Amino acid sequence: MTKIRMGLLGAGRIGKVHAAAIASISDAQLVAVGDAFPEAAKALAASTGAEVRDVEAIINAKDIDAVLITTPTDLHATMIEQAARAGKAIFCEKPIDLDLARVKACLDVVTKEKALLMVGFNRRFDPNFMEVRRQIEAGAVGTVEMVSITSRDPGPPPLDYIKRSGGLFRDMMIHDFDMARFLLGEEPVSVYATASVLVDPAISTAGDVDSAAVILTTKSGKICQINNSRRATYGYDQRVEVHGSKGLVSAENMRETTVEVATGAGYTREPLMNFFMTRYTAAYRNEISAFIAALKAKTDMNPSGNDGLKALLLADAAALSVKEGRVVAV
Repeated sequence: MTKIRMGLLGAGRIGKVHAAAIASISDAQLVAVGDAFPEAAKALAASTGAEVRDVEAIINAKDIDAVLITTPTDLHATMIEQAARAGKAIFCEKPIDLDLARVKACLDVVTKEKALLMVGFNRRFDPNFMEVRRQIEAGAVGTVEMVSITSRDPGPPPLDYIKRSGGLFRDMMIHDFDMARFLLGEEPVSVYATASVLVDPAISTAGDVDSAAVILTTKSGKICQINNSRRATYGYDQRVEVHGSKGLVSAENMRETTVEVATGAGYTREPLMNFFMTRYTAAYRNEISAFIAALKAKTDMNPSGNDGLKALLLADAAALSVKEGRVVAV
């Protein structure tokens, strides 16, 4: 079996997650790691058996078939363009950029170079959410009418991150916008959002919100409700529910074990998984496996660059809805 030789651009938290996913896949090999911080690249390379190279060398290397971009967001679009021109297949973490015009320009380069680009919406590859989608496609719940998505982090990220993240809608809820499109089966045509700062006043000072709810509506009238919070004292809260003409399908939270203890004091269960690194381990592995399979088969990548564009479009509409207090047409 021919292994796909991969170069990783970015050795931070999400880079480490993807490096672990690559290591678990038999037909993938992590050849090189590059990062603006040499020590981070050295540490990750040492733990994976990869080489340390600078970013330009990885992009232009003859012994690398594909690059994974897990750098800060403001570098994504430029690196995608460089990799496309170098003839590399590309996996890039969301978002491609925080500016729609920049994303469109980047995708024009991808199209011109006939490059393969996959955007990292890992939740599509979570076994639970994949089964929800399979049940929808099998007709188990009939025609989809309403979708509910809950996504709450155990705690807010550092303020320095919030200041450059692009805001809750473009950084956190963008995953849920993609999941809404994944489950609704139709494109939303309107967005209404409301948001507050309830967790930490410093988040408001940084120009962001930490609690938000959004209603998406499709042309046929299907509705999706999304709620996000930067605080969940009980763990990483990730749930979806799809209500249809024939019934309902849902995916509940995951715990370290399913053990439940019953005593005279009541019932107790394990807490929720702590954060995305553990909750979505299988999703990250499935995601990279899908990328490799599409690359080998030379088929279209899914989620594509256009999926990234559409999710950002919904995020922008939500931010505008909060700012102007109105429904925004998409």
